[in-house]
Amino acid sequence: MARSNALADELALERDLQRINELISYLKKTGELNSPKLEIFQEVLQSKFFNSVREVYENVYKSTADLDASPELIASAAAKATVAAFAAAEGFAHPRVVELPKTDQGLGFNVMGGKEQNSPIYISRIIPGGIADRHGGLKRGDQLIAVNGINVEREAHETAVHLLKNAKGTVKLVVRYTPKLLDEMERRFDEQRRRVHQQSPSFSRAAH
Repeated sequence: MARSNALADELALERDLQRINELISYLKKTGELNSPKLEIFQEVLQSKFFNSVREVYENVYKSTADLDASPELIASAAAKATVAAFAAAEGFAHPRVVELPKTDQGLGFNVMGGKEQNSPIYISRIIPGGIADRHGGLKRGDQLIAVNGINVEREAHETAVHLLKNAKGTVKLVVRYTPKLLDEMERRFDEQRRRVHQQSPSFSRAAH
């Protein structure tokens, strides 16, 4: 456990990136190094997309820091997992990390979908006044990718619910916003329910 905490403490990308940005700003201000490429590089470092990549990478890295492997192997595995998460999101919103405090009130949202339904798991409802609603980081239509570092993209509905219910303290969720896919899934479920209802035999009592 101590090794896990040590590795997690070593990873401070946000602090390191801040130092790089400060250095670039200093070089530009003093005129020691003033290049258009430097300007573009700084814009990339400060972009929302790059920040999302950093957040997802840090989340994956810290969740695997207790593995019995060298820091280099853990960093490589975290990098591959991060690339896979963004590759899967191609054509959709990029993944982001949402942190919610776990309280006696729960997390304040509902999920639907799962492996047994041949569907990803989605946030189907944000409960008004709940933790997720007050936090504001989660949206209806977010696809749930991971819960505290555990990937749930191909897991059953109950597995995701179990992870969410049994989480302690701060819950870290990796999600991506795909509301059109959720709407399509709900439409498909509605059609299935209608077909089942139409196929169910109806019985009427004979009049006496």
